[in-house]
Amino acid sequence: MDNYLKILEESLRKKLQVLDEIQAYNEKQKQVFQSDSVELDEFDAAVEEKGKLIEQISKLDEGFETLYSSVAKELDGNREKYTKQIQTLKQLIQQVTEKGVSVQAQEARNKALIEAYFAKERNQLRQGRQASKVAYDYYKSMSNADTVPPQFLDSKQ
Repeated sequence: MDNYLKILEESLRKKLQVLDEIQAYNEKQKQVFQSDSVELDEFDAAVEEKGKLIEQISKLDEGFETLYSSVAKELDGNREKYTKQIQTLKQLIQQVTEKGVSVQAQEARNKALIEAYFAKERNQLRQGRQASKVAYDYYKSMSNADTVPPQFLDSKQ
């Protein structure tokens, strides 16, 4: 039983470590979109790495839940015997929860930054298209200005 509890504890510690890595990637994404020149390649790389880390968290959660469900009856029956380990697990679960909330807050802030960036880019594209249209219309009107239509029609020939 002690081995199972150690495995649960290691799983939670690993999850904390992965959440720390996700926070680091979130910080990189934030810096990318707060800089003057946005490098979308850096953003894509961070998203890809975060995807791998999220998969790790999912696997850790599945393993934890599976192991906990098989150990839960024994823990409930002998709470006094495993008080110290249970307390440690509770503390780790609390830390994981807090870090998870922190990651979600970072994600929400980054989402707002990304949306603002793409709105700005769309606006710039729209302005560019309008400027191109104005220039093209000007060019068309000026190219027609060279030719002077006949003013008089001489029909006596």
